[in-house]
Amino acid sequence: MNFHQALPKVELHAHLNTSISITTMEKLILQKPHLNIQHNMTAIRKGQKRTMDECFEIFKVIHQLTASVEDIFMVAKDVIKEFAADGVKYLELRSTPRAESTTGMTKRSYVQAILEAIKQCKQECVDINVKFLLSIDRRGGPVVAMETVKLAEEFFASTDGLVVGVDLSGDPAVEHAKSYIAPLQAARNVGLKLAVHMAEIPHQNEEVELFLGLPPDRIGHGTFLHPEVGGSEYLVDIIIKNQIPIELCLTSNLKGQTVSSYDQHHFKYWYNRGHSCVICTDGKGVFASNLSQEYQIAETTFNLSKAQIWDLSYQSINHIFAPVSVKSDLKRRWNDLKPGLFNQYEP
Repeated sequence: MNFHQALPKVELHAHLNTSISITTMEKLILQKPHLNIQHNMTAIRKGQKRTMDECFEIFKVIHQLTASVEDIFMVAKDVIKEFAADGVKYLELRSTPRAESTTGMTKRSYVQAILEAIKQCKQECVDINVKFLLSIDRRGGPVVAMETVKLAEEFFASTDGLVVGVDLSGDPAVEHAKSYIAPLQAARNVGLKLAVHMAEIPHQNEEVELFLGLPPDRIGHGTFLHPEVGGSEYLVDIIIKNQIPIELCLTSNLKGQTVSSYDQHHFKYWYNRGHSCVICTDGKGVFASNLSQEYQIAETTFNLSKAQIWDLSYQSINHIFAPVSVKSDLKRRWNDLKPGLFNQYEP
C-alpha cells in the first residue's frame, strides 16, 4: 500500500453506474450474454480518449446491464466496498432514478435498492460512511426534474440522513439552465443540498451565471469558468465570494477531452487562488482511475508535497453534505491516522 492508498479520503463526485469496476462488470456481462456487450464498450482504458458524446454512449451501454433492482443493489454494494478498499472513509454516491418496464424496476425501487446496499454495508461494518444524492438528468427536462426533487424530498424525510441532496448532471449541451432553476430551488427550499455540474463545455457563461444565482453548494467540474479558458473574472469572483467548492475530476476531464493534458487541468488555477478544491473520480469504472490514483496524479503533475496532499484530503471534509457532527468525527479520525501515516511515509 502506498501513501495515497493509505491516505484517508473523501469522495464527493461519484456517479454509481460509471463507478462499476471491471470485476462487477464481468458479473453483469456474464448474466446477460444476449446483450453481446464487451468490456471495451464499458470503460476508457489507459491511453484512450473519447469525445463527450462517446462518453454518453458508453453510459447508455452500462444502463442496459443495470436494468433490474437486483443489478442496482449488487452494483451499489460492490462500488461502496471498492471505495472503502481504496481508503475512502466518506462517500457521496449519486445516480439518476431509472424505471425499466422490462424488469418492473421503478424510480422509487431503484433508489431503495441503493439505500439498502448502503445499509447492508454498514451492517457488515464496511469502514465507510455513505450518503446519497438523487441526480437530475438534463436530458429528462424540467417536469421529470421536479419529479426527481419530489422523490428526493420523500427519501430525505424518511431515511435518517442517508439522502442528503440532489445533483444536476447529464449532457451539458441539452436543455438550458433556466429549465432547472425552479426544481433546484424547490430542492433547496426543503433542505436538500445542491451539487450542480456546470461549465463542462465552453461558451456557457450565461447559463453559469443563472446557476450561480442559486447558488449551488458545490460545483461539478467547472472546467470553463475562469477567464483563461473562456469564462470570466466576474464568474470567478461570484464563486470565490460565495466560497463554492469545486469537485475536480482530473482523469475524467482528460479522457473526455475537455482538458488537453493533466498539467492544463483547471485544478492548478483554483488551487493557486487558494480556492476550495475537492479531488474526485467522477466514474472510477468508466475512466479507469480510483481516488488514490487521482491524488497521486495531482501530486506528481502539480508538484505537491505529501503535506499539501494531506491538507487537500482533510479540507474536503468541510464540503460534505452531512451535519457538523459527522464532519467533526471525520476530522478526529483523520487526525488520529495522521501521525502513523507520516511516520510510515516520510513527507
